[in-house]
Amino acid sequence: MADSIQMNVTRYDPDQDSAPTVARYEVPLRKDWAILDGLNYIKDHVDGSLSYRWSCRMGICGSCGMNIDGEPKLTCAAFLSDYAPGPIRVEPLSNFPVARDLVVDIGDFMEKLPRVKPWIVRDDVTVIDGEYLQTPEELEEYKQFSNCINCMLCYAACPIYGLEPDFIGPAAIALAERYDLDSRDRGQRERLDILIEKEGVWGCTFVGECTKVCPKHVDPAGAIQRYKLKAAQENVMAFLLPRGTR
Repeated sequence: MADSIQMNVTRYDPDQDSAPTVARYEVPLRKDWAILDGLNYIKDHVDGSLSYRWSCRMGICGSCGMNIDGEPKLTCAAFLSDYAPGPIRVEPLSNFPVARDLVVDIGDFMEKLPRVKPWIVRDDVTVIDGEYLQTPEELEEYKQFSNCINCMLCYAACPIYGLEPDFIGPAAIALAERYDLDSRDRGQRERLDILIEKEGVWGCTFVGECTKVCPKHVDPAGAIQRYKLKAAQENVMAFLLPRGTR
């Protein structure tokens, strides 16, 4: 095995550059080094001006997502040796504006997320009432969808979000389903009113790439299909039952 590998990294400063460029760096090829380790080597030893996000290095924070050879990945969980002999292409996540180099602006997601009310909605429980108990079986109902770390890999992989920026997106819908399935929640109707619209679940054509790239196996595509079923049932009920009787 060679003792180094080439990383071709996107560089872009929108305040100064008319278009992105590619910088080529040689980094040590060590079996236990992730792509993120390679970027940190560049930052520490070669070019301190390189910009990118990272925090935990353990696949928990979700901040180090980038496109590696065209595929959305957490750079802390993708290893240099898996891409040997290289070169490795490292780019910012697709479908987001680039703030600088490998850093993308996720403001659109942050604006859309509150629309689906990703919190427990109840009017009949106060803090002084104490705990609202839940069984292990009730937890299991929504546990999978609660694993989302907002890494944005699903948005980068989603061709619909790339073409239709009004689409609310897979992670937001998966988090809506997480709270819909929570036995303590009473906000299902409010979320459905948002997601039944065109920019909600009906924007999805079920390509399924969001689930394929999810590092936590959340299955946002499955959440979207569940919501489509709810929306279809709601349409049938609206047709069969007179207004005011549902």
